[in-house]
Amino acid sequence: MDLDDLRHQIDALDDQLLELLNRRAALAAQVGALKQQENRAFFVPSREKAVVARLEARNPGPFPTTSLRPVFKEVMSACRSLEHGLRVAFLGPEGTFTHMAMKHQFGLSALGLPVGTIAAVFREVEQGRADFGVVPIENSTDGAVVHTLDTFLDSPLKISAEIILEVDQCLLGRPGLALDAIQRVYSHPQGLGQCRKWLEGNLPRAALVEAPSTAEAARLAREDAGGGAIASELAADLFDLAVLRARIQDLSENATRFLVLGSAQADPTGRDKTSLLVATKDGPGLLFHLLQPFAEAGLNLTKIESRPSRRKAWENVFFLDVQGHASEPAVAAALAALAPTCERIKVLGSYPVAEAVQA
Repeated sequence: MDLDDLRHQIDALDDQLLELLNRRAALAAQVGALKQQENRAFFVPSREKAVVARLEARNPGPFPTTSLRPVFKEVMSACRSLEHGLRVAFLGPEGTFTHMAMKHQFGLSALGLPVGTIAAVFREVEQGRADFGVVPIENSTDGAVVHTLDTFLDSPLKISAEIILEVDQCLLGRPGLALDAIQRVYSHPQGLGQCRKWLEGNLPRAALVEAPSTAEAARLAREDAGGGAIASELAADLFDLAVLRARIQDLSENATRFLVLGSAQADPTGRDKTSLLVATKDGPGLLFHLLQPFAEAGLNLTKIESRPSRRKAWENVFFLDVQGHASEPAVAAALAALAPTCERIKVLGSYPVAEAVQA
């Protein structure tokens, strides 16, 4: 066959793909109508994860398995928009890593609603102006995002899913800006923390200026002749900046974990995680009594963080992540055993365990 023959075959296959996409979209619209009648959730992350996993397992090639996920994520996002146009609040503005996480989870068909603070993301979902919210919770280099933890203290929202992005931080600046001409470096506190050693070794005299987000840092650097920003390559494109240095994070494996906030509990998938907020009674062996029920149930605690309760001086609450779904017998038994030693136990959500993806 010559080139024209091959192209004609590709055109015919594209026509078939288009027909199949529209048949899938029509079925998705019917699913949406049934969900509305039965008052069921429109976005079910466990279902979408299972769809992609099944296709990856069945793929014989030569289409790359690694490309199946982004392709079908967008197909499902477009079909979901026919079921229900999703509105997703995120810590903005556009160009932040949280924005990138939101797009990865919900696809291009979701309507992103950028807001200025983590608390505002919670409010948008709580008051019904957004169906879901996306907020950062921790970074592998710089630890927990305490504003997210603190906002959970009084919020009724549930964690519906988690997203883990492998994050590459870049030094941005005006095109042609030399390193020795940089007097100020703008970034979110997490961005500055992730690049602390690089900054000490390469820009020791530059003032470090905290910004509400990495995208806002890029905007500030664009307006400052002596300013640089630590942000994403996407932010460089959005604000017409040059990437002066790439991959400047101190650890090459630098990942940020984000949470998807919603109003409903996710269904079990067999590979889940449960996040808890626990207020303990003060006394000897406090941590022992907190951890003992999970150890006796054979459960793996993957995270424990302590934060002030904001209700009484020197009173703390603990945030824990445990492997397993709250509906599983082992997790339910551990929570029941824990209850007598605690003043408050709040299940923040059970949700599918995420795998890291490149931002």
